Amino acid sequence: MNYLNAILAFGLMALLTSCSPTLTPFTQKLYDDYKWNPDDLKQIQFYLSDDIVLRRKASEGETQIQNGKIKTIDGEKIEELIFKRGTPCVYLFSPKEQRFAISFEQSEPAKYLMFGPNPKYGNRYVLLGKEWNRNSGTVTYQDASWYTTSESAFACLLVDLQHMSSVQRNSQVIKGHKIGE
Repeated sequence: MNYLNAILAFGLMALLTSCSPTLTPFTQKLYDDYKWNPDDLKQIQFYLSDDIVLRRKASEGETQIQNGKIKTIDGEKIEELIFKRGTPCVYLFSPKEQRFAISFEQSEPAKYLMFGPNPKYGNRYVLLGKEWNRNSGTVTYQDASWYTTSESAFACLLVDLQHMSSVQRNSQVIKGHKIGE
């Protein structure tokens, strides 16, 4: 009887994993191979590979935090925003070449983090910061500076390759028209 249960459990796991998306890191090579324009990129569903935790000192007299939590660390009140692994996100715009503004929530004005290819990490599109040191980095979100741990530097964008085939362009080469045809 246990043998039958094991086979059923394995079959159920295989069925569930076959229906789940095949998430792959978004790389500069993938971007170059498909030659997507900004409108194409807006049609692609991106996902976050790893957690990103942003922190900043809460302002004195601040009474309401809308998106994050308030924690006390070493006696200071710290606002914390957590972007969980697997969070869906979308492309908004590219402020310059090889830079993507990626939004994790619908808001006005738009809130986003910057991602770009990292040659040391297989040209995966990873979280970009103003500066990184051994233990932490500084990023901009909501027009403010936030601190994050160095682990967040390896959070990259993921895409579902099976779904991406539907984003491909429909191209047709026109052969021309000759006299007498």
